[in-house]
Formats: sequence, structure tokens, C-alpha cells
Amino acid sequence: MVFVSTPSLFSNTRSSSSVPYREEHGNAMIVRAHPLSVARANDNVNVQGARGSGLEPRIGLEFDSADDAREFYSVYATHVGFKTRTGQLYRSRTDGSVASRRFVCSKEGFQLSSRTGCPAFIRVQRKDSGKWVVDQIHKDHNHELGDVEESRPPILPQRTPTGRKSSAKVSSKSKLKLLAEVDGGQPCLSGSISFKRVKTGGDGGQPKAEPYAGLVFSSTDEAYHFYIRYADEAGFKTRIGQLFRSKNDGSITSRRLVCSKEGFQHPSRVGCRAFMRIKRQDSGTWMVDRLQKDHNHDLEPRTRTNMKNSTASKKFVGGVNGGLDTLNLSEINNGARPICSQGNNIGSEWYHLLLDYCQSKQAKDTGFFYLVEVDNGICMSVFWADGRSRFACSQFGDAIVVDTSYRKTNYVVPFATFVGVNHHKQPVLLGCALIANESKESFIWLFQTWLRAMSGCRPKSIIADQDMAIQQAIAHVFPGTRHRFSTWQIREKERENLRSMPNEFKYEYEKCIYDSQTNADFNTMWNALVNKYGLKENVWLKEMYEKRESWVPLYLRGTFFAGIPINESMESIFGIFLNAETPLGEFIPRYEQGLEQRREEERKEDFNCSNLQALLQTKEPIEEQCRRLYTPNVFQIFQKELLQCYNYLGIKTYEEGSIIRYSVRRCGNDSEKLTVTFSASNLNVSCSCQMFESEGVLCRHVLRVFILLNMREIPSRYLLHRWTRNAEHGIACDFDPGVSCQELKSLMVWSLRETACKYIESGTSSLAKYRLACEIMREGAKKVCRQG
Repeated sequence: MVFVSTPSLFSNTRSSSSVPYREEHGNAMIVRAHPLSVARANDNVNVQGARGSGLEPRIGLEFDSADDAREFYSVYATHVGFKTRTGQLYRSRTDGSVASRRFVCSKEGFQLSSRTGCPAFIRVQRKDSGKWVVDQIHKDHNHELGDVEESRPPILPQRTPTGRKSSAKVSSKSKLKLLAEVDGGQPCLSGSISFKRVKTGGDGGQPKAEPYAGLVFSSTDEAYHFYIRYADEAGFKTRIGQLFRSKNDGSITSRRLVCSKEGFQHPSRVGCRAFMRIKRQDSGTWMVDRLQKDHNHDLEPRTRTNMKNSTASKKFVGGVNGGLDTLNLSEINNGARPICSQGNNIGSEWYHLLLDYCQSKQAKDTGFFYLVEVDNGICMSVFWADGRSRFACSQFGDAIVVDTSYRKTNYVVPFATFVGVNHHKQPVLLGCALIANESKESFIWLFQTWLRAMSGCRPKSIIADQDMAIQQAIAHVFPGTRHRFSTWQIREKERENLRSMPNEFKYEYEKCIYDSQTNADFNTMWNALVNKYGLKENVWLKEMYEKRESWVPLYLRGTFFAGIPINESMESIFGIFLNAETPLGEFIPRYEQGLEQRREEERKEDFNCSNLQALLQTKEPIEEQCRRLYTPNVFQIFQKELLQCYNYLGIKTYEEGSIIRYSVRRCGNDSEKLTVTFSASNLNVSCSCQMFESEGVLCRHVLRVFILLNMREIPSRYLLHRWTRNAEHGIACDFDPGVSCQELKSLMVWSLRETACKYIESGTSSLAKYRLACEIMREGAKKVCRQG
């Protein structure tokens, strides 16, 4: 490690192992010292009090690496009397490498009550030589300084739970709670931290736990550990249920611990009523005041041997739900970048902010889900989705975009989103994440977590980047899902690789990509192109040809992408409000603002859908049918196809039994010729353009044939429920026959809950509307009861 400073730096250590020498650069003189025996403050560094010595950071101070700079600042901080943290990093727009790094006082910011917004920091910038130089500095603090000992960043403990005494009061000092095992394919609970390689031992021979009314615990932590132990012995799993807060000060007054099969939010849940409620007493203890032991499903008691074997091999999740003692995040990733098996691009300060946010949201939204990946005790990736996003996925999760375009910029935070397309053709949020690194394992965790949050709702197609790690993760988690490469990344690589090519090549390249109608056409044109310009061995072109089925329009026909254009990038769902360069202090407010604007736009479209009607432009009955069913934006697409169909001629070319085949071509353009096949027996129809398969709306060629056949109504199978006005309120129309009753019930619960939320919002806007809403609900309840 090399420190570069003024001649006074380490002036007391000048010896054969620390020899200063001079270098002159213009008018500036740099004095370098190489203290071979000096590494860390806790290695008995013989340095005078920093305030009066040469151990002072200054502009121009040079280091071999950013880690050296961090260690130097930690030494300085220890002697001055404060602690440090690793602050923001800034990346190069050229290659994405780290270009500069901030090291700050531990009291910088306001995310925790212990922080005071201290402005003290140093920033080091990487030079072309590879050295790191201090280019910004602020030494003044806004709090008192004192003697501190340098401490290394601690990590989450990985200890084996020890045996408990027979008392109901379970000893537990760790702030981390082991909550419940995650089965291989089962959805995990909302609000948790998932662990890798955390091993636990046996039960230590504890006596059997048995809850009863009046049982007292010293904390919610003890109560939950007790209930887990009881559940293990009885043969069921647990979750954290509702919490109740004081109207006076907002503190938690009671908490429900429930069977994991309580409710209907996931297909695995059966509405089990077993629970234990604990209530806070004036003395500060917690007492069981309500209890239900009976379950409505089979239990699977486990022997001690089974418990040892299973707990030693399974992953565990740790709860950070509001209502349990708050997770001590000062023990997670504090200070410098954590040491973990894969690296982490998320600053430690982000975890405090996000987990506080997720806990507060979950207290208000019972459908809110979040999960934190933990690797060897270190927090890694974070995923979250609110109840509305999870419900939207049940309707619009058939085609999704995984937006990791943060990598295009000099990002501060690796913020990614899962986005779908709703029935108004608007982007709809299906989940968010901070991605710790870009490894295959990180993306596998992310996709598996999203799948759990969405109750196993697998998309038909995913639009995501073409990085090998993402390709492998999608193939692993979504084996039957079609992966289409992101347009922005394709364009980026085209700009980079076509820059040196002649304009003629660019023209022929685009003609090959977008004008090919068959596989043979594409192969012929591609081979002619690379041979003509001598590019058969071009690495980029060879790779793109091998992956042609994931980006060339010809090969993507027939896969449903909800009408997301192949040659255009989908706009960011957060628009100007949020991006990968948004600073920590502004992230949550901007996130909320951007999300609210999107949902306000959706509410406006809902209003327009209910109150406005498009004008008919033909006398065809199918136009009136689609105007009645489709949302205005989707009807506009259909109407355009209907009007265009009058420019085409349909000629019957084949008929055998009930099967009829038509050749449909554009008037005056023989080159645009499509084939439409129609079955009179079951009203099945298909077109070689495959627009319906890709967008879910019938094309002009099929509509031309329907008009020739004088069809007055489009078969219901060609009117996708996801594009209709009632897409958010009905769920049974587009379900596969194999969907279980439990899955259907879960989605009905979500659908009714979402409708009820909108109903409540409207019904509480005035006293008159409230009275009307109550009357409607009473009448509705009577009708529902009569139906039963």
C-alpha cells in the first residue's frame, strides 16, 4: 500500500523501510512515502494525534487503489474520533468501471436516527495511470468527535440455535430471526431475508412446547421462536400475521402469528384459522391473549432426527417484518464494501433505507412482498412488490420486460424493474429489485424470488438483456419461456460494431433483418452479406447469427409479446422521476412519485374506458362487437386493421372438407401475400403473419376473410380477456383447464381485494358517496348470500 502526501507524512518513521523521494510535475512537487510496516490503525501504527500530525487527507493525495484510500481514511478517522462508511461510487460511461468513490463519516445522511447528516468526506478519482487521487474533501463535522476504536465491518452471525429451557421464555439475543424454511417450489412468505449456506443443528432435546392463553414472553422475538418450535413439533409451518398499532403513538400493541396456510394469497394456502396472538402488557412483556390450535389441513409431525436432517440441509429465511424486534442493520455491511463470495454493487446504506420502507409498506398493505438475499451473512440483492403489482401480474404477467438498463449509465444504484403491459397498453409495474452483481446466481435468485412473489405465474415471454448470465438464469428458472433480447442492448452493440462499416453494408444488414419473410430468405441474405464484405470470421456477427432466434423479427413471430415493438425500446416505467443515478436521499420519494403518476394515468384510462366511446367507421357488426368489449386503446389497433383490410384481396386457393385456405394480398402489390387458413367446423383461423399470436389482436388478413365469409361475430377465443374493459375484474375466461381450484380461489381473492380498494377510495370521497356505498354493499351482500 502506498500513501502519497507532504513531507510531514510519517515523518517519525523515516528509515530503510520508509524512504520519501521527490517527483516534480510542472510547478507541483509530490513527496511519496512507502511505509512497509504500516498497514492499519489496529496494527499498532505509531502515528501522532491526527489533528496535529501529517496524517491529514488533502487534495492531490495519491493511492495505489481505492481500498488503500479507504484504509487511510479509516486510520485518520480513528485518530480524529469518528467512524467511516463507504459512500457512493461513480462509473465510467464508456466501460462501466468504477471511476470515483466517496468515503464518508458514518453519520452522513439521515436514514437512521443515529445519523446527523454529517458533510465530512473524501472522494478519490481513478487516473489514467491507474492511481487513485483525492479530488474532493470536506473535513468539518456537525457532531462531537471522540476517541473510537477502528472496527472491521461485522457480518450477520451464522450460529446454530442452541437448546432452550422448558420455560416459554426463549433466550434469543440475536437481532436476526430464523423464521421458516423455504421448500423447493413453495412460495415463501412476504417480507423476509433468504439465506445461503446457513446451517443449523438439532433441537438440543428441548421439552415439548405447548401454547396456552396467559403465557408470557419478554419480547415478540421469544414468542415467535416459541411458536416456531411448537409448529415444528406439531407438524406445520408459520408466518407473521397482522400487527395492530396504538392510535396514540403508533407503537405495536399486538401481533398475530399464524399457520403458513392461513389466507388464500398463494395456491398453497387453504384459509387455515390456526393462530396465536400476543398482546403487549403495561409491564412491557407480551402475553398470549387469543389462541386457535385447530387446523383445516393435515399436519406432518417430525421426529428429532428428521428435524436435524432437514434443518441442516435447507435454506432459511429470516423475518424483518414490522412487529418483531427491529433487525439491527448496523450489523449488516457496515462501513466498507462487504466481503462476500460474489461481490456487491449495492452500498450498505441502501439496505437501511429499503428495509425501513418495506416494513412500513407491509404494515399498510397486507399483499406487500419483499425478500433480501443473504450470502455468508452479507446482504445482497433486494426484491419488493406491493399487492397491486402482484395482482396485476395475475392479469398481465404473460409477457414481461426485465429492465436492467441501469447498466447503460454511470449508475449509483443497480435498480431493475419487472414491467408488464396492461389492458390499456400502458406499462404496469410487476416488481422492483436492487441487483447486487451480474452473476448467473444473482439473476437466478432474482427470477426465482419474482416467481414466488407472483404465486408461480410463469410468463410466456421475457424481454431481457442478452448477457450470458441472464440467458442462463432465464433458461434455469423459466425453461418454457421465450427470451427476447432487449432492443437497447442490440442497438448499442450495432452502433459499436457497425461504426467502421460502409453505409452500403448497414443498408443491406437492416434489409436482411427486417425484410426476410422465411428462414431460407434470412439465411440466403445473411450469407450473401458476410461473404460480400469478407466478414465470415467477424466475432460479433457470428455470435448474433447463432442467437438469431432471440432478436430477429422473423424468428419471434408466433410468440406473445403483448404488442411490445421488436425494433423499439419500452419506455422506463418511472420516466424522469427515477433512474440509476438517483441519489440515496431522493430514491424513495421519487419512486413513490413516479409510481403514483403511472397509477394515476391508469385511473384516467379506467375512467375514459367507462365513460367514453370511440366512433364507428364501418358498418361491420364485428366493429361494434369489439368496440363494446375492447378498451379504447386496443380497439384503436383493431379498428386500424379493420380499415386496412379493405385494401386487400382474398382469393380461395384450397378447400377440402371444412378447411378453406385463402391467399390474401395487398391491392397493387403482389409481393405482399399472406395465407389465411379457416376451419368452418370449429371456427379456427390462422394467418401466416401471426399477428394474433404475437399481439393478441386479429390482423387485417383474417378480417378480410371474415368479411368475405360474412361473419357477424368474432369467435370468443380471438378476443383475449386481457385486452377487454373488464380485464381487472374477471379472471376465469383465459385460464388453462389445468389450473387448480386453489389457484383460482387465490386469484379471485386478489381480484375482489383490488376492486374493493378502488371502491373504498371512491366511496370515502364524501359523506353522500359513503352512504350510497354502504347501501350498495348491503344490497350486494344479500344477492351474494342468495346465490349461495
